[in-house]
Amino acid sequence: MNIYESAEDYLETILVLCQENGYARSVDIAAHLNVTKPSVSFAMKKLRESGYILMGSDNRITLSGSGEEIAIRILDRHRTLTQFFMQLGVAEEIAREDACKIEHYLSEQSYNAICERLLPITKPKE
Repeated sequence: MNIYESAEDYLETILVLCQENGYARSVDIAAHLNVTKPSVSFAMKKLRESGYILMGSDNRITLSGSGEEIAIRILDRHRTLTQFFMQLGVAEEIAREDACKIEHYLSEQSYNAICERLLPITKPKE
């Protein structure tokens, strides 16, 4: 499952928007990620061609099985790392920003160590 950081961010955003609104649209993705609509269109084309998303006739975007698997993994990492940083005393906004920066690069071993040893009670539920 080799996928670029930006693609993971798009998939994570689609998952969050679908959880919040029941759907995701390109305009909402652009606003959420603070990127241009053409950037979203280009990314959606690539994600669709790779089989990570599905585009409805109403321009609503949904995740395929493989896209949802990646999105859930990244969102879980984001939430867990945010909680971890907040437990260390980092302000929530900074914790979220830092989690977003490292969620893509942290090894499974390090991530699992955080989950198993430091966050057994507070690890966010999916």
